[in-house]
Amino acid sequence: MSEQAEVDVHVRPYDPESDREALWELKRGFELGIGEGTGGDEKGAVYEEKLTAAYRERWLAWVDRCVGEESKCVVVAETGTDPSTGGAGASDTSTAAGGDTGVVGYAFVLPESLSFVWDAAVLNEIFVAPDERGTGVADALMDAAVGCARSQDLPLDRMVLDVDRENDRARAFYERYGFEHWGEMVAREL
Repeated sequence: MSEQAEVDVHVRPYDPESDREALWELKRGFELGIGEGTGGDEKGAVYEEKLTAAYRERWLAWVDRCVGEESKCVVVAETGTDPSTGGAGASDTSTAAGGDTGVVGYAFVLPESLSFVWDAAVLNEIFVAPDERGTGVADALMDAAVGCARSQDLPLDRMVLDVDRENDRARAFYERYGFEHWGEMVAREL
């Protein structure tokens, strides 16, 4: 995909009242994109299968708990909105699927209380709607995520994340931000 022109991006804390549906649509895009081009149909099917109504409610409740603990740990990016109007357009869920305005991405840094999981800040998720990639939205979200992490009292002054080794675009983005290989996560079924 070719790089697009930069857009006017506004990053702000997630608001459960107005952003809930848009955040969920972006989360679905994140999960469905995990298997896309990085593990075949089987991997994609596994992630799609989990996206039930019960999972949706559990995940959104967890986001609410995390945000209740640390208000800036989940941020959303908007394009085509005027921040002085309070983010008009933020609840337009059609934009999460790739429209012209509204919430087009999010970043989720785990709250400080969970930093002992990896002895560092954890960038749990960062996702930008496919139509907005290459426009500067991911850069704005990463800047906000790093700012959140820097504000935390961490065992080690570092931020960690996991990335699929087959996701060349994401890996290049993270390398541009100074992320280096630091161990490897492995998994098994329970």
